[in-house]
Amino acid sequence: MVNMTLAIPEEMNKIMKKHTEIRWSEIARKAMWQYAVQIERMERILSKSKLTEKDAEEIGEKIKKGLHKRYYQ
Repeated sequence: MVNMTLAIPEEMNKIMKKHTEIRWSEIARKAMWQYAVQIERMERILSKSKLTEKDAEEIGEKIKKGLHKRYYQ
């Protein structure tokens, strides 16, 4: 297994020091693993997609306009 060093906010460090019974490295490892699995899943889905980047941008703009219309008018 490879080691990794992380920088965390001071406030988080204070909380973690209060709870030494928790295996923080295990929590971080699981969270990163779940995120990595999501990325892999998304890449598999996208690899089968026929949409171009331009198509995706156009769809995104339509969604934004629809949301704006719904919530701001």
